[in-house]
Amino acid sequence: MDRRYFILTAAASLGAAFSHRAIAEEPMNNLTETRTQSHPYAGMWVTEDGYIRHELLPNGRYDEARGTRKSAYQGRYTVTGNHIDYWDDTGFTADGEFIDGVLHHAGMILHREK
Repeated sequence: MDRRYFILTAAASLGAAFSHRAIAEEPMNNLTETRTQSHPYAGMWVTEDGYIRHELLPNGRYDEARGTRKSAYQGRYTVTGNHIDYWDDTGFTADGEFIDGVLHHAGMILHREK
């Protein structure tokens, strides 16, 4: 049985219609089963100064380090084309775009670690 997660985005005024987008996630057996993402973006992405580091793991999880704080944020992600959606384990959501080999995320520019 697939679990479905819904993201609701409210329009600006009360009573306005809501839109939703279903994101399918494969079932997890006791939270130990993992799935492999099939995209070329798995790996480490870093800001120019190296302060922010996003490791996109092939099992659909990410680990973000900030400065000396390893694993500052962790969660899951999905990639659709050049778009990435993040769901932090605390419930925070974010997204980004891969443009010409560069990750644009939350006002930051991250490059693949060499």
